[in-house]
Amino acid sequence: MPYYSDDIIEEVRSRNDIVDVISQYVRLQRRGSTYFGLCPFHNEKTGSFSVSPNKQMYYCFGCGAGGNVFTFLMEYENFTFQEAMESLADRAGVELPKQEYTTLQRQEADKRARLLEIQKEAAKYFYTLLRSERGKHAFAYFKKRELSEATMQKFGLGYSDQYSDDLYRYLKKKGYEDEILKESGLVTITEQRGGYDKFWNRAMFPIMDVHNKVIGFGGRVMGEGEPKYLNSPETKIFDKSRNLYGLNLARTTKEPYLLLCEGYMDVIALHQAGFDNAVASLGTALTAGHANLLKRYTKEVYLTYDSDEAGRKAALRSIPILKEAGIAVKVINMQPYKDPDEFIKALGADAYRQRIQAAENGFLFEIRILAQKYDLTEPGGKTEFGREAAKKLCGFTERLERENYIEAVAPLYGMETAALRSLVNQYGMELGMAQGTGRLPEKLKTGVQEKKKEDGMKQSQKLLLTWLIEKDGLFQKIKTYITPEDFTEDVYREAAGMLFRQFQETGKVNPAQIVSMFPDEESQREIAGLFNATIAQNPAEEEGEADPGAFEKALKETLVRVKQNSMEFYAKAAAPGDMAAIQKMIADKRALEELEKVHISIY
Repeated sequence: MPYYSDDIIEEVRSRNDIVDVISQYVRLQRRGSTYFGLCPFHNEKTGSFSVSPNKQMYYCFGCGAGGNVFTFLMEYENFTFQEAMESLADRAGVELPKQEYTTLQRQEADKRARLLEIQKEAAKYFYTLLRSERGKHAFAYFKKRELSEATMQKFGLGYSDQYSDDLYRYLKKKGYEDEILKESGLVTITEQRGGYDKFWNRAMFPIMDVHNKVIGFGGRVMGEGEPKYLNSPETKIFDKSRNLYGLNLARTTKEPYLLLCEGYMDVIALHQAGFDNAVASLGTALTAGHANLLKRYTKEVYLTYDSDEAGRKAALRSIPILKEAGIAVKVINMQPYKDPDEFIKALGADAYRQRIQAAENGFLFEIRILAQKYDLTEPGGKTEFGREAAKKLCGFTERLERENYIEAVAPLYGMETAALRSLVNQYGMELGMAQGTGRLPEKLKTGVQEKKKEDGMKQSQKLLLTWLIEKDGLFQKIKTYITPEDFTEDVYREAAGMLFRQFQETGKVNPAQIVSMFPDEESQREIAGLFNATIAQNPAEEEGEADPGAFEKALKETLVRVKQNSMEFYAKAAAPGDMAAIQKMIADKRALEELEKVHISIY
């Protein structure tokens, strides 16, 4: 990855106001000195997502997502840091310095750039051919599928010519060499045949990544021929298991869920009908990579696979993969029609929206399909079904969730709730014995990252860091008594050290810059939490006038707790006879005694 100096990173960050940037994605309302809105990283009804223009940071008090303007684009847009830098630099008119690469890095970067150029050139060529005399039968095919010209343009649909070396000759004229063309996935070159196209005489569907860059193609044969649908092979820029068709458009939807289809035409038909949240896997079964990609943009997926046996099997394979990624799943029933495209043509968008509203819970869908294997009118069949259902219910690791599903499943299939619960517990005990616990596993599994319960000392240290950046003049009042070493958690101490240096060197605080100094997303999220600690029930309520006496009392208690904890921490770590440690303990004791006597007021 290119290296950027701290100065250029800070220039780009400081010239992109975080409120302006985030307002392009989230509707924000001002409350006092802070803006609030609905968190884009988890589903919520009450806005707990805060954006502070003073701190130039965002923080969600619900799920704990937080950081600066770089972090936001990396989380929301799925950008790398380099992509976030380039996007924000371009927005602010900052020219980034040319980066120094190793020879190998330069070669790889150049190759990737040329492969993307080739895909873009091919997409433009296919697009032009579709609208020419040579592409009239493919154009007629799209029209027969009831696609408007606006939709064809939106998805960049095209046509690959009937001559099997047409694209190859076109790209050669553009100056691309055989060596790079072989790696593009668009051309095959052999000694016997020379160069010939991967796609010919096909209606073409460009595949784009989430940043709207063409990375591959799907092609539907015109007339007779096999395979009916053909996809680009995997290349340095195209990984089928980590990309989804239509996600470049669906990621900006206002809907809180995504529709997951099987094919390109289903996605296109849904978008044309007003469902801008439809995506599809790329001619392959859903993978964990797909699920993790989906999780970046949603917490809930509606499966709208074909209603035939193959579609049901695909849904049964996909549900546990999505569940494992923390995504809630529902299944849309499109019978008597095969797929979304066919359904919408027959009954229209309103009827499809009703099917979305009536979608079946993913687990209940699994149970219903399971039940079809047994004769539930016969006692033996019903018993076997009950056993298998109980085993599946053991998969819920949260007790409340498991209990809710037991109560839902039992009456649906004429079983006694107590009997099913007993069977679940029995199988759970067997599972627990196999895992060495002797009981059902208990673990929270939700779509939202659960925040760990903190001990009081961690909260005290967080509050002190938050107050230092929020209360003007506080640093000057406490620097005699508290140092960065008094923050006993490693990351807290590191953040405090940066914060104290800012005060000492500039007299000002820049928490958003501190976030950028931490290399990984998890650390940045934790630092954002440090600088947004609160003791109020509703953080939005803190914008009113605080009671000076109440704050000063809380501040004094917090300072004393932090100092006392620091003394205990270093006393335990000190080696017997360590004179430096003994001298530090004496100095800390004096500082604590002075702190307990002094009245600290910043009003």
